[in-house]
Amino acid sequence: MCSSDLLLFGYDMLDFSRTPKVAAARARRDSLRQAYGAQLRLLQLQVSEAYYQLQQADQTVRIQEAAVRNDAVILADARDLKQAGLVPRFDVLRRQAIEAGDRQLLIQAEADRSVARRQLAVLLRLEPQVTPLASDPITLLPPWPLDLEASLRAAVADNPELEELLASRTALLRQRDATRAGLLPRLGLVAAAGGGGRTTRADGIRPENGGCCASSAVVPIQNTGSADWSVGLNLSWLLFDGGTTAAQARSLERQAAAVQQQLTARRDAIQLRLETAFVNHTASLARLDAAQQEVTAGLEAFRDVRLRYQSGLSSETDLSITQERLISSLLRRLQATVGVNLTYARLLRELLPMPTNPATPLTPRLTWPPAAPPEPAGEPGPR
Repeated sequence: MCSSDLLLFGYDMLDFSRTPKVAAARARRDSLRQAYGAQLRLLQLQVSEAYYQLQQADQTVRIQEAAVRNDAVILADARDLKQAGLVPRFDVLRRQAIEAGDRQLLIQAEADRSVARRQLAVLLRLEPQVTPLASDPITLLPPWPLDLEASLRAAVADNPELEELLASRTALLRQRDATRAGLLPRLGLVAAAGGGGRTTRADGIRPENGGCCASSAVVPIQNTGSADWSVGLNLSWLLFDGGTTAAQARSLERQAAAVQQQLTARRDAIQLRLETAFVNHTASLARLDAAQQEVTAGLEAFRDVRLRYQSGLSSETDLSITQERLISSLLRRLQATVGVNLTYARLLRELLPMPTNPATPLTPRLTWPPAAPPEPAGEPGPR
């Protein structure tokens, strides 16, 4: 019976593809990390938009509820005035139609609020029985602290979307270098060590005490062992492969050129998104100022025309038109207010720094500039 063990060891002492392969792997890792940071930016924007839209839906319901309550009061006044013979039956019918129309708007506003709640719940991955509520009142975010030029510079600096493409392009170029290095010679160290053993068994019986049938038998066994080792160099060189390696290298280079084109297009898209958000943010602030003035004037006009109508000095048509304009001004002010916050969130998405390591805890920020990172423990701060 024979047994043997063999241990082989190989190490590439000279491999021109090792360095570009390592660089390509690191670049792919960086690309994935930057993609993670870009996805966090997008997710925060989506959650912010969903929450602001839920706030708008809640406030729209409140405005429509107030309109329905106001319709009921005015309808009661119209009936009393008709009973006294001061207004025609047309006024009562018109108020009934307006009240029914406002109730329809209220029903739709409540449905829109339910949809907005579910959209936010889906983004937050809440259980179906959990319903998110926008309990915070609508408040304006602070003014955007940067002008357009400074915002554009900050948007393209350390942008994870751009860094992701840059890392992908680097990975392709390093992979191209590794492919080309396959045509170069490789020198490796090879070592082998082994051991073996042999066991020889001779069957037979050795008589004892001069008898032919001994009371005990002895089976002789002979064990032998050996060990060997060797060390050598291995040189390999691919002299001809029919152009396969060169074709693969050209393909990788073209892929890198395509990524470079994507990088230019992505940079332009980021700049366009930021410019659009900046212009809309400025417009929303101006709209909000005008809408506030409109609401103030509309409230005064509605109070006056209602008193005139109760006194018989104004028609129901004037009252209805004034009320409709007041409700429209309230909705426009609401849209402008939410628009300011929405455009602020879209601006913030282009500049907000995000961790690129999934193990790093995330602290969402809703304003710019973000809070300064804490100083490392054990290191004294500046004096």
